[in-house]
Amino acid sequence: MKPVRHYLQFSDLSQDECLYLFERSRVLKRLHADGELYRPLVGRVMSMIFEKSSTRTRVSFEAGMAQLGGHAMFLDTKTSQLGRGEPIEDTARVLSRMSDVVMIRTFEHSLVERLAAYSRVPVINGLTNEYHPCQVLADILTWMERHGSIAGHTVAWIGDGNNVARTWRQAAHLLGFKLNIATPVGYEIAPLAGDTPNDPAHFQAFDDPMEAAKGADIITTDVFTSMGFEAECEVRREAFKQHRVTAALMAVAQPHALFLHCLPAHRGEEVDAEVIDGAQSAVWDEAENRMHVQKALIEFLLLGRIAEA
Repeated sequence: MKPVRHYLQFSDLSQDECLYLFERSRVLKRLHADGELYRPLVGRVMSMIFEKSSTRTRVSFEAGMAQLGGHAMFLDTKTSQLGRGEPIEDTARVLSRMSDVVMIRTFEHSLVERLAAYSRVPVINGLTNEYHPCQVLADILTWMERHGSIAGHTVAWIGDGNNVARTWRQAAHLLGFKLNIATPVGYEIAPLAGDTPNDPAHFQAFDDPMEAAKGADIITTDVFTSMGFEAECEVRREAFKQHRVTAALMAVAQPHALFLHCLPAHRGEEVDAEVIDGAQSAVWDEAENRMHVQKALIEFLLLGRIAEA
């Protein structure tokens, strides 16, 4: 039996596999734009487990499976036995006998690892407190559509050292670009066992957001308060007030620099309206690209590499 591949963090793919997914995403996006039906997953089912609420994750996976000819089922803690204490190992055993792929969006990354350990089918991490690998795939695809390879370029992360920031660091190490990160004191990327090392060639931390943004090709950020940290909202607003992405900050980046944000965004908090709604913003393409890159990922995990549509 062919071994099951999971996608739990960015580093689960090789550089070559990532580059394949980016190219495949562009093919699938073009087919969809041209109105061509491509349905290799007729009869295939995805189970989607949501312990954290979502707009983009749910819609992008559900719509993506439909476009590929498959079906996606939504499960949350209110409408499944997960909310009544069923062990995730038992959930994995059952769902993987009735589904072809499982996506989970939850809190602790260890839960995703336990799900994958007991699943007969591929498991995709739709977000955990520690990683957000599908988001960064979409972010890099958005850059590549406009400017080609990201290798050798610089990404500036301004804000919280959260799951998306940690995933950007993995991507920088794997794909050969540099990540500059500016976080308030106390909100740096927390080290995790087995995580990507702080390679100076691909990662540098700054105290000053302006210094991090100088000469960058991408400026990206996230909300100051991620899901699960709502009790810290006011404290974080005060701590992060110097880490808002403004027009002045964008001005020190490269003239061609893109602004990215995984959304939802709070205008006037982590980003000014004139930036996210301005000419350098690519957030709407970025949001759409979640769907296309996830289609390529699902296809790859279930069918392997495809030579052509």
